[in-house]
Amino acid sequence: MTAHADREGRTDAPGRIDAPSPSEASGPAGSADRAEVMGLAGAAHRAESAGRTGVWFIGARGSVATTATAGCAAIAAGLHPPTGMVTETHPFADSGLPALTDLVFGGHDTLDCPLSKRAEALADGGVLPHGLPSAVRAELDAADTEIRPGGPLPGDTRTDQELIAAFAADLTDFAHRHDLARTVVINVASTEPAQGPGDTRLPASSLYAAAALRAGCSYANFTPSTGLRTPALTDTVAAAGLPHAGRDGKTGQTLLRSVLAPMFLQRALAVRAWSGSNLLGGGDGAALADPAAAAAKNAGKERVLADTFGTAPEGEVHIDDVPAMGDWKTAWDHIAFDGFLGSRMILQTIWQGCDSALAAPLVLDLARLLARAHEAGISGPLPELGFYFKDPGGGTSAALAEQYAALLTLAERLRDQA
Repeated sequence: MTAHADREGRTDAPGRIDAPSPSEASGPAGSADRAEVMGLAGAAHRAESAGRTGVWFIGARGSVATTATAGCAAIAAGLHPPTGMVTETHPFADSGLPALTDLVFGGHDTLDCPLSKRAEALADGGVLPHGLPSAVRAELDAADTEIRPGGPLPGDTRTDQELIAAFAADLTDFAHRHDLARTVVINVASTEPAQGPGDTRLPASSLYAAAALRAGCSYANFTPSTGLRTPALTDTVAAAGLPHAGRDGKTGQTLLRSVLAPMFLQRALAVRAWSGSNLLGGGDGAALADPAAAAAKNAGKERVLADTFGTAPEGEVHIDDVPAMGDWKTAWDHIAFDGFLGSRMILQTIWQGCDSALAAPLVLDLARLLARAHEAGISGPLPELGFYFKDPGGGTSAALAEQYAALLTLAERLRDQA
């Protein structure tokens, strides 16, 4: 994932962020001036283009966003099957989700490497199939033209409110130019350290999240970064009336934990210790070499166990940056547990995979589900999307089977309102 620039030198206080006005909260293409100009003819045209949905990535030139953009184009063109996309399975067939062919991509990033070059590098590393970047070059180039400079970059003197306004303007312009019915903002940037009590400015992830709300966009945070989870945005989130989901995508090691932990609990097997280790490279590995960023990442991994057992077992998760591994990751877990009459036993698991390829179908799922929820008038947090997150919020179950059942309930709700 793409790391945001250092934000040293920012000094103003992170006070409460102003809530969006009614026109701002109505949607990225819903300003009062625009509605007045369009009139009845505009309403009819919006009905014709209701399926066009913007997907705005924070970290748009990172591995996850590039893989998702290229993958969506490949699936839409019939070049590859939608493996890993839950929304392409039968239970979601009639839920009114936007078609993959109707997704329009853009985003913010602090880097300027063209998406086509980024995709070629991912293909060289085995993340994307050989030849795919060339096959979807037009779609990658189109998305690349919609990526705007992120920030704040070193030396940026703008206040939090000025940055939020600039980011929101990018979103509104994107929606207007493409005549989008709605836009979903998804944070797939590199993990930032947790906000400390002495921090005087909002973290970058929260600036982007606030901009999403101001532009009337639904929002998902696929990273452990702060995003909407800051007191400075509490009133804004409540006033916006927009759907939003989770924090920290669940792609590999924690996905397995969310299956195994309930198994031990349901079989009355006492887990004494649960330790883990991650070896990874790429931008994510470099970002997580920062102990503060690693701590933010590990909090989500440990939360799944604490939520399942009531308290976290003994043991920690260690993250090691191994640049030679590129975008691939190896995750190892060592579980010590007691059986009948105190018999001591051990379960070990090894997960080897590519985080970008695991995450990309999930963020496409989230974009479609949040867009449909927005269209259906659903607002506030969507605990039904906890299936995709380490930290879904709202006190939802940490067990994957129960989360999947909740997701299917949402699919039925959307189908009933289609």
